[in-house]
Amino acid sequence: MTSPEQAGPTRPARLAGLGLLALALIALVIGLIQLLGGGDSEQAAPPPPSSESQPPPPPPSETPTSAPPAPPTTSATSMVPPPAPPTTTSSVSPPAPPPQPPNRSEPVRVYNNSFIEGLAERAASDFRASGWNVVDTGPHQGKVPVTTVYYRPGTAEEAQAKELAQQFGLRVEPRFDGIKDASPGIIVIVTREYDEKSK
Repeated sequence: MTSPEQAGPTRPARLAGLGLLALALIALVIGLIQLLGGGDSEQAAPPPPSSESQPPPPPPSETPTSAPPAPPTTSATSMVPPPAPPTTTSSVSPPAPPPQPPNRSEPVRVYNNSFIEGLAERAASDFRASGWNVVDTGPHQGKVPVTTVYYRPGTAEEAQAKELAQQFGLRVEPRFDGIKDASPGIIVIVTREYDEKSK
């Protein structure tokens, strides 16, 4: 039988040994956990969440909005118009419309202011050959210095009288007092110089 003096020093040593053994066991358990399961969770990335685990989208609002949807934004390159297709030289342009015949509807009266017989009739024949509507010929009592085409200002006679004068190289003027009240139309008073010009 052991005495109390002999049991004293062995009991703390036994407790210390049990404590060391418990620490070693805990360290072994932690090491096994890290080796088997803990190391894989640190190195491998977690798998992406599945679509089943995502929350459902919110339900559409039942109140309609009055604002129209915003138009899609366009980049600067989409604003550039597409290049025009190349033009081909084989394309035929539509023919030009035929020129309109000049308006020579105003009546023309030709009067002779010279001593040359038939000068008014000869001038009238020249005018008719160019499409003018000569309605009368005759003598003119008075003095006109050069063959002149007369018109009433502000009427259709004016434009046609200027055209007739330009065509035959004649002077053109508004009617003077001596013929101011004559019948409507263009009046041409020919002089001897027309005879020399027409030769």
